[in-house]
Amino acid sequence: MVPSDFKALIQRFYQLQSERVETYRLFEEGHEAYLRTGPHYDFEHYKQLVHEITQAFSGISKEVLEIKGRLHREFDRADLSEHIEKLQSKEKQKLELTAKLQLAKQQAQDHPDDEGCLDRIQELKHEIIKNKEALSEIMQDFKYDSEECD
Repeated sequence: MVPSDFKALIQRFYQLQSERVETYRLFEEGHEAYLRTGPHYDFEHYKQLVHEITQAFSGISKEVLEIKGRLHREFDRADLSEHIEKLQSKEKQKLELTAKLQLAKQQAQDHPDDEGCLDRIQELKHEIIKNKEALSEIMQDFKYDSEECD
């Protein structure tokens, strides 16, 4: 393999991470639109959005895992594969936290007098911030390790 293949693989990985960020933005916008349809929520429309978002994340994850395998097999970069494995785990956790936050927001909207809902939203937001910090750290490690052979 020539070094340009390695760089192209790394670039594709970064593109996929950008696609993830954009997919989260669309997911959040869609959920906000869904909440605006309350109290008689347009669940069918939201269900379609969740389906599309799930497909997008699945496609991104599949390709990221292919890159992980290629980095390990073709370029003998177990270090980068390990970063991707950690990243995938944190991304899975982020998606789960995002779904929980969306449910908590709906519960808070449906039960405005329940302060427990607001507390749960704050807890989840804090967990998401910690998750994003961990993701950022993994990405920094990946960037540093992938550039050291330049």
